[in-house]
Amino acid sequence: MTTTVEQLLQQMEKELVGQRQNIRLLLTALVAGGHVLLEGVPGIGKTKMVKTLSELMGGESKRVQFTPDMMPSDIIGHVVFNMQQNQFETIKGPVFANLLLADEINRTPPKTQAALLEAMEEGQVTIHGVTYPLPDPFFVVATQNPVEYEGTYVLPEAQLDRFLFKLTMSYPSHENEKQILAKHIPNKRSHECNQEPLFTWEAILEKRRQLEEVVVDDSILEYITTLIRNTRETKRLLLGASSRAGIAVLMASKAWALLDNRKFVTPDDVKMVARPALRHRLILSPQVELEGGTSDHIIEETLAAIPVPR
Repeated sequence: MTTTVEQLLQQMEKELVGQRQNIRLLLTALVAGGHVLLEGVPGIGKTKMVKTLSELMGGESKRVQFTPDMMPSDIIGHVVFNMQQNQFETIKGPVFANLLLADEINRTPPKTQAALLEAMEEGQVTIHGVTYPLPDPFFVVATQNPVEYEGTYVLPEAQLDRFLFKLTMSYPSHENEKQILAKHIPNKRSHECNQEPLFTWEAILEKRRQLEEVVVDDSILEYITTLIRNTRETKRLLLGASSRAGIAVLMASKAWALLDNRKFVTPDDVKMVARPALRHRLILSPQVELEGGTSDHIIEETLAAIPVPR
């Protein structure tokens, strides 16, 4: 891994104790050109993770707090009539940024959620029939609470499929929680994270260009293809992974290898990104849900049943 990326990981980990793997997966999605859905109970650092990344990356970042009364125009922008100049004027919304934090995305109706579909898939938005390109790179990180259902709207499959990863944040370990508490005691507080940008959005674009140099052996392609197809053949799933899901696993594997300073993909790279890349794209059968099964369990079992390429 390059020194700059390693420094970025270390600085973020100072602010987010015990979240190194999720931080690295977040950077992997960014390099791969995807977006991230971040799920976890309140108060464990979802928003802080994205804000810390924003501060260390520089560029332009926006945060939108999604609410039930929010309209699509509140996200992408709208057209108003300027009486002084006697002409219509386009007011661009917060989506025009390098990093968009969509906080509690499941609190807004599907109509407003859908306003992000074109932006996340094509890097552009349409306002009153006129198409505007978004900044490049454009990265969406959306957060949601997994335990509160009143006043929330389930994200449609089409919206979920636009996220490269779904990352889950859980409660910290005993030792990590103690470190978090110690950060709020003045005489125990460690040196604060220097919030000077360590990485630039131009560097991310360069990393994306380097993805083309990462070699994927035919045996790895076969491994990913078998994984995707096997999810469609099990009766434990009502909906298996699509071809887009396979592309997500492939691109994420290449990005993970690149961040590890390698120009080739290994089976371990595929295993590392498979769960965050697939867990939100699979629909469990009612029987599996009743038995307490999860997408992660099925992905792990499916991987275990596939011969690992040598």
